Amino acid sequence: MTPERRQELVLLRRARDLIDRRFAEPLDVPAVAAAVHLSTAHFSRRFRAVYGETPYQYLMTRRIERACAMLRGGASVTDACMAVGCTSLGSFSSRFTEIVGTTPSAYRAAEHPAEALMPDCTARLVLRPAPGPGVSRIGEARRTTAA
Repeated sequence: MTPERRQELVLLRRARDLIDRRFAEPLDVPAVAAAVHLSTAHFSRRFRAVYGETPYQYLMTRRIERACAMLRGGASVTDACMAVGCTSLGSFSSRFTEIVGTTPSAYRAAEHPAEALMPDCTARLVLRPAPGPGVSRIGEARRTTAA
């Protein structure tokens, strides 16, 4: 890896960290690009190439994730919208529905069992059925791969 490429990755990580820390503030792509001393267009292109989504998509995803946590905790849709830095309830609801797959009101009203709130990697470990005594998973793996 060239020193220039390494420096660019450092700047992009700083930008991502800035978005993660200040998602609730009035934040836009030009402000984040300026914070890491890159032009807006170059920053957007490189951010998407490295992280697979535009800086705006990343910002909105962070905001929606935080709003989900607030809605699970009983906050109103309007309070969650304003607390995460969105200024338009309509835009917030549209983006929430696009990302989560349900409206904020329906999400708030739905049951959220503890297993659904765990990260997938933790849920797999905790919810994995344990083999009975004397049963080896290695034998199961050999039988399935041989078949």
